[in-house]
Amino acid sequence: MTDAPADPTTAHPGAAPAPFAVWSNDADARPGTPLLVLLHGYGSHEQDLMGLLPALPPEFSVVSLRAPQPVQAGYQWFPLSGELGFSAEAVVEAVLPVAAWLRERAAEHPSTTLLGFSQGMAMATSLARHMPGEIAAVVGLSGFVVPGEHPAFDDARLRERPLPLFWGRDPQDPVIPPALVDATAEWALEHADAMKVQYTGIGHGIGPQELGHVGEYLRHVVLGARAS
Repeated sequence: MTDAPADPTTAHPGAAPAPFAVWSNDADARPGTPLLVLLHGYGSHEQDLMGLLPALPPEFSVVSLRAPQPVQAGYQWFPLSGELGFSAEAVVEAVLPVAAWLRERAAEHPSTTLLGFSQGMAMATSLARHMPGEIAAVVGLSGFVVPGEHPAFDDARLRERPLPLFWGRDPQDPVIPPALVDATAEWALEHADAMKVQYTGIGHGIGPQELGHVGEYLRHVVLGARAS
């Protein structure tokens, strides 16, 4: 594996800056490959989830994005208050430039899949709600879905064609409040073709068994769909 240089380009003059990105491969190796986008959690950074690469199918071009707002020793996609309170408007503000960046790259890749951890799962599912039909699947780990509706989210399209979703979590996760877990489960019932798997002992983290299941899910749901 070779990391390509970060990509700090912007979509259009005057537009919000495109996300800072690191890639698993060089630019000339990416066209025609399925794209897997990694979205890190609160207070982390773009290199964090690149440690998952050995467990991910090598057919993907993998890109990890950095959230735009500095916080603590890392970055956040949108501000969080106590009990993980947040504004839906702030979520949408974070989603729009990433969606534009993904659409710029769509012609090079037969599919786009999102993998988000913690706050990154909120971003991944929000992107899928903003771009229904453009995202092949979402892998959400120890995270949540933004509750409620918003004009930027086309949930009606997802009710017609549910989003393939892998949702892995520890039922004893000390970070994600039960109310957000319940709201995520309720949303998934109507809008997702969800595989929900619970892992004991991982807390607010990612375990080896879970990573194995993620790799199997990507092979079956995303790569398998391409082959069929």
